[in-house]
Amino acid sequence: MTSLNVTSAAVNCFKEEWGVREGDQLRVFVRYSGGGDDAYSLGVTKTEPRYPAISVTPGNAGITLFMEETDIWYLDNRDLTIDCQGQDIVFSVQSPGP
Repeated sequence: MTSLNVTSAAVNCFKEEWGVREGDQLRVFVRYSGGGDDAYSLGVTKTEPRYPAISVTPGNAGITLFMEETDIWYLDNRDLTIDCQGQDIVFSVQSPGP
């Protein structure tokens, strides 16, 4: 089963760099990014969920991240971890463990 994981570093980045506040909801979405090995990438925007397929409210952060039913196909039963490196949000899609 697909899971959505958000590190504490990513939560801090959303709050400090993006100005996200308690109660905000962030949508993780798929976008077309051109040719190459993978023509799609992930993005994040602040919006209310309409048809969420998965969601997570990490720790006591007070923010919720979610993916809509229209975007969940991209994960293809894999897990998504959202992290922060420097000031950049980093997405890691991996097959679930045993």
